[in-house]
Amino acid sequence: MLIVYPLTIYYDGACPMCKSEMETLKETDFDEKLILVDCSNTNLTIPDSCPVSRVAMMERIHAVDANGKWIKSTDVFAAAYAASGYQTIAGLWTHKKLKPLFSKLYPWVANNRHWLSKTPLPYLLTQLLRFSTKH
Repeated sequence: MLIVYPLTIYYDGACPMCKSEMETLKETDFDEKLILVDCSNTNLTIPDSCPVSRVAMMERIHAVDANGKWIKSTDVFAAAYAASGYQTIAGLWTHKKLKPLFSKLYPWVANNRHWLSKTPLPYLLTQLLRFSTKH
């Protein structure tokens, strides 16, 4: 999948786990390939080209690249991690054997993201990402 950066990511900023992950990715986005848009902002103006409603954007992560190509779910994570310099992790999202598993797991994670935010998972993910940038 060819992504033309910058990539505008629409995510649930009211979700601590989502917000933490996006902010951590943005920390290493030295080439400014990512533009983060908080969909929980009720005053958000969605581009006319968007194929889904704001409600759908809140349910699953979406993004649009510089050419107007919309992507969602695990494809967004693959592109975002690649843009932030996490090539190995981006490769896991697109790995031919892992992608079907992640595609099935992601809806469960998205549906339970607020509950998962209350667990150590966001902290562990952030620490893992920060650790991987140092080594």
